[in-house]
Amino acid sequence: MAFEPLLSDVEAALFLGGLHPKTVQRMARRGQLPAYRIGRYWRFRASELDEWLRVQSRCQSDPPAQ
Repeated sequence: MAFEPLLSDVEAALFLGGLHPKTVQRMARRGQLPAYRIGRYWRFRASELDEWLRVQSRCQSDPPAQ
């Protein structure tokens, strides 16, 4: 596995389309985003956020079960 630098909450917010960093922190605290708590800071892997976005977009585009 190759080393992947971690993103700060500000960088993750930009990666997720310009969310506010506080929104990203809140989503991480609630377990809604893949994140790592390091001390008092939240850190994020871009690859995990990318996969999270793909899953979210699939869930929204899938029709409800009949």
